[in-house]
Amino acid sequence: MFEDIQKLEWEVLSILVTVETEWALVTYKNEIFWKNGTMTLLLKGIKDLSPEERGTIGKYLNEVRNTLETAFENRKEQIQKANIREALEKEWEDVTIPLADTEAHLHPITRVRTDVENTFRRMGFDIYESPEVTTEYMNFDAVNVPRTHPARDMQDTFWLEWDGNVLATQTSCMQNYILKNSKPPIRAIVPGRVFRNEDLDATHENTFYQVEGVVIDRHIWLAELKHTTRTMLQDIFGKEVNIRFRPGYFPFVEPGIEVDFSCTFCGWDGCRICKYTGWIEFMGAWLIHPNVLREGGLDPEEYSGFAFWFGLNRLVMMRYGIPDGRYFQNPDIRFIEQF
Repeated sequence: MFEDIQKLEWEVLSILVTVETEWALVTYKNEIFWKNGTMTLLLKGIKDLSPEERGTIGKYLNEVRNTLETAFENRKEQIQKANIREALEKEWEDVTIPLADTEAHLHPITRVRTDVENTFRRMGFDIYESPEVTTEYMNFDAVNVPRTHPARDMQDTFWLEWDGNVLATQTSCMQNYILKNSKPPIRAIVPGRVFRNEDLDATHENTFYQVEGVVIDRHIWLAELKHTTRTMLQDIFGKEVNIRFRPGYFPFVEPGIEVDFSCTFCGWDGCRICKYTGWIEFMGAWLIHPNVLREGGLDPEEYSGFAFWFGLNRLVMMRYGIPDGRYFQNPDIRFIEQF
């Protein structure tokens, strides 16, 4: 075992200098330290040694573990500083250059996404960016959707030729990362672009935007979810919005609910937009499943929390009265000039 520990230390320190992104660093660290990781298996093997070996090798293994943990933290700091230097070099702007005469127009998705982020910032949420390419583990397994789970059939996934990599089907693929790299209380949202192999029509696209929300602390209740949702919707629409909860099934949460909000077009009188019900289907939510908490390194007996997720495209359509979601991918500049 002594040789295995030496080999692990040498390999990790050699590979660390080649890791260039925080995402790759976290992934590699999990391979070493998380359950079934190389270091974890070595620690488990200590119990099988003789009493004499257990003391000597156990002490040496702990020293190597501390060395590697420090090396990971140092590499993380180096990467962050390099990212800052690169950003300063690339994002420098000459503020003395006169503005162009042409009027700028932001895409409606950009407008609403910015408003959503600002609303949640005021409520104390951190903002994360969802990756467009992720792993099968992060996209499914880490959020309680194992290989045999029927929920996988509900998402037509774009698989990449590299083994285990997919185009993100949901911004939930960031949940495990947030749980492993944050300490409660956690309040975060994750906007981002996601992909599914959908047939295109007025309300379905193969490329669209989602917003994921995660709140974890002690003693989290339904009232906090209701207040958070209502505050965001009232900010977006600039008027009083009522919401209702209905039972729903999602593998990430237990129990699960679906959230509707009162139609902002007809005010409950019934119209074509709300299919004459007075309500708009909006998002899924409720208590984060204990399996997801455990996978993220949190004790579900100590912490609880809620998650929510909604389609940003749908919210934009509701805000601006856009009848067809395919307009968002249309290159016709006349569409953007309306906003």
